[in-house]
Amino acid sequence: MPQARLIDGKAIAAALRSEIAAEIAGIRAASGRVPGLHVVLVGDDPASRVYVASKEKLAVEVGLNSVAHRLPAETTQAELLAKLAELNADDAVDGILVQLPLPKHLDTAAVIDAIDPAKDVDGLHPLNAGRLAGGKIDPEHLLVPCTPLGSMLLLKSVLPALSGLEAVVIGRSELVGRPVAQLLLQADCTVTIAHSRTRDLAAVVRRADIVVAAVGRPGFVRGDWIKPGATVIDVGINRLPDGKLTGDVAFAE
Repeated sequence: MPQARLIDGKAIAAALRSEIAAEIAGIRAASGRVPGLHVVLVGDDPASRVYVASKEKLAVEVGLNSVAHRLPAETTQAELLAKLAELNADDAVDGILVQLPLPKHLDTAAVIDAIDPAKDVDGLHPLNAGRLAGGKIDPEHLLVPCTPLGSMLLLKSVLPALSGLEAVVIGRSELVGRPVAQLLLQADCTVTIAHSRTRDLAAVVRRADIVVAAVGRPGFVRGDWIKPGATVIDVGINRLPDGKLTGDVAFAE
């Protein structure tokens, strides 16, 4: 079997950060203001703390004005909605990101609904989700979830044309599966969304030119499911009992 070729995600990310930094510098030179990203973290979930710290670091690296609002775990629904209303009304705030998951006593759907769609950098507001489903890929009016958008950037880095390719997305979450399927469809792929109830999943995946694995199960997608020459994007981040991180695809296979 020929050796698989790895996509250099780190190099692509570095180039993207440079591009964004130059764009932000241009905005600052033209308007005298720095775009502001505000992240809201409720509670003290260890993984969420790490994610927020990483986002803060990257935002500063590209020149954004990054602000984190760390709220106690006992924050009420009314208090959180009031904070979002404050950020929505603040012209210095260009982007709002509420770190998920929220504590169980909070209504996540209502919180997402409360974010100004124009500032919803996660692209989860029903208006943004609806525009994406309707094929309205307009950077001026639509914010797309970052992981699906990143997956498309990786695919386009190695596939000069996506049109006509058969794509299988394993997973139907609102965060990754559904939006990446919409983006692939708009790139003129033939798209199948597979999930836990899909019959003979291995056979479905073997048809695919593109496989996006976003199921959240370590090593779930086996090597013999992938046809020769297919391109695989493994979105999964799973922590094993020994603390190591692994994806949804059996990488060694």
